[in-house]
Amino acid sequence: MNFLISADFWEMASFIVTALGLPFAIFLFLYEQRKERDAEDEEAYQLLQNAYSDFLKIVLDNPDLQLRTTAKSSNLTDEQRERTLIIYEMLIALFERAYIVSYEEDLSGVALRRWNSWDDYMREWCRREDFYYLLPQLLRGEDPDFANYIRRVADEEHQGILVAR
Repeated sequence: MNFLISADFWEMASFIVTALGLPFAIFLFLYEQRKERDAEDEEAYQLLQNAYSDFLKIVLDNPDLQLRTTAKSSNLTDEQRERTLIIYEMLIALFERAYIVSYEEDLSGVALRRWNSWDDYMREWCRREDFYYLLPQLLRGEDPDFANYIRRVADEEHQGILVAR
């Protein structure tokens, strides 16, 4: 028990704690921070997915607009055209939010897989003729980076449709 009052013992113990305990504590802190960040990213993704599901319910509630076809709806009344425009404005706002929250230049892993689902949604809607032709109007005042991104996607999809014909 005399070793407990020895200054050498406490000095050696402090070296051991400093050499082993401090790096372990830093690692543990960083690990927990990363887990928390991943949980926040997952929550943001789920909120966006829920918002897209809610959007699709609106599409289902308006079958007369034929929004799930790729062809432009013809013979729409003024009221139907206005509803279509409002629905597209809602969609652009959702896509912009997804872009701002989820997109980065060098995505990888889970983040890339999450973004690819949004990219697929954007491509699907950009294949629709009336959506494609309304994009300049829909993108007024939107985030410039997002606007450039979705214009590029729309042009790629539109070119693909023209080539396929």
